[in-house]
Amino acid sequence: MDQGATRGGQAFRFYDMVMAAFVAILLLSNVIGAGKVAVIHLPVLGDWPFGAGILFFPLSYVIGDVLTEVYGYARARRVIWAGTAAVLFLAFMSWVVVALPPAPNWTNQAAYDVIFGQVPRIVLASICAFWAGEFVNAYVMARMKLWTEGRHLWTRTIGSTLVGQGVDSLIFYPLAFWGAAGWTTDLVVTVLFTQWALKVGWEVLLTPVTYGVVGALKRAEGVDMFDRDTDFTPFRARV
Repeated sequence: MDQGATRGGQAFRFYDMVMAAFVAILLLSNVIGAGKVAVIHLPVLGDWPFGAGILFFPLSYVIGDVLTEVYGYARARRVIWAGTAAVLFLAFMSWVVVALPPAPNWTNQAAYDVIFGQVPRIVLASICAFWAGEFVNAYVMARMKLWTEGRHLWTRTIGSTLVGQGVDSLIFYPLAFWGAAGWTTDLVVTVLFTQWALKVGWEVLLTPVTYGVVGALKRAEGVDMFDRDTDFTPFRARV
């Protein structure tokens, strides 16, 4: 059995399922929500733009927090690399499928290009932002668990998201949209900070859910990892 799903030869019951959920949310967020700017009407402030992916992508950070809290940084790192590989394959597959010549009687190529035709700079921005943001999130989460001696889970779930999502947004939006058609500097900055604030807000709202999932997994797995002797380099996938 893969060492990433075991501890001392004993299999973890739910690690692979948590990994699958993480990768699924990551891929669906990139396919469905990454490129659309939606708008919400706020009292006093009026119409306020935000990236549509904000509705679901932050769930990957919640799952990342659960992974680090329950299984430790090394196994969270393994999942982040799995997610990175999945996003790279998504980008490659999208490019190949969109580039294939359509059949003469198939009339949906233009719509397919719009929906699945990914701009290379957006793909690059997404991969870089995800990779850096997730690793920062996991690192801060693991370090804060040591500082707090495992107490006050909410401080590290919110604190790690505050930093990790900040890194994610600071990389993604300037790299993907600065100077792009339809994206003014003001819009990039507005969406960047709105995304960051909403992601952190999601983490706060989902804190009771995180507590419940973390508690259930720790009981089910019989484990509560502390990264006291962990090598925190991101450049490995082995546990």
